[in-house]
Amino acid sequence: MTPGRSGTKRIEKRIEEPRGKERDFSALALSKAAYTLSVHDPRELPRPSVAEIAFAGRSNAGKSSAINTLTGRRRLAYVSKTPGRTQLINFFSLDGRAYLVDLPGYGYAGVPGEVRRHWGTLVGEYIANRESLAGVVVVMDVRHPLTPLDRELIAWLREAGRPAHVLLTKADKLSKQAARATLERVRRQLKDLWPESTAQLFSSLKGEGIDEAAAALTRLAAHKNKAPAKGE
Repeated sequence: MTPGRSGTKRIEKRIEEPRGKERDFSALALSKAAYTLSVHDPRELPRPSVAEIAFAGRSNAGKSSAINTLTGRRRLAYVSKTPGRTQLINFFSLDGRAYLVDLPGYGYAGVPGEVRRHWGTLVGEYIANRESLAGVVVVMDVRHPLTPLDRELIAWLREAGRPAHVLLTKADKLSKQAARATLERVRRQLKDLWPESTAQLFSSLKGEGIDEAAAALTRLAAHKNKAPAKGE
């Protein structure tokens, strides 16, 4: 996808230096994540370069908290008290090795119809056409997984051939037995919905699932950056 046209007003870039003690969870240098830019129009997307790992999910499913937990930062991704408020694609550079991409949340009833349509255009075009997109982390509340909108997103990913990794967040809200049963049920359903998807339990509050999620992100980026075999 080409950069924004001449004359298109771009959202001002703001670079945020990592604060606090660094903690690398993977080869992606997650602790070095830094805000790079925000995009409101698909035409404003930066030129594709390194692998991009996008995060998507229903509003209030814990998406921003998951990004903050994985990067060891408190406010890298803004945790809004008003779900559905952020309608931008936000890019966070991982020390130049890859990008984490925070997609707008979906499914909040209080968002006007035109905003929901904008979400469909912005996110739909990004998922369908973005050359550097390595995969999508789909964030779901473990208590309410695979809602109709979640299934619609996974159908988009399947159609576009984008690998998915599901984070079942807020796992601390269920007993270990109930959380495990939900995980197994979701994994079974995902086999039918989109075989190129995986799932795990995650809790930002308890720090559960961080290493597993970081490893999944690393696999997605490595697969995208893998050099083609001879003859391909």
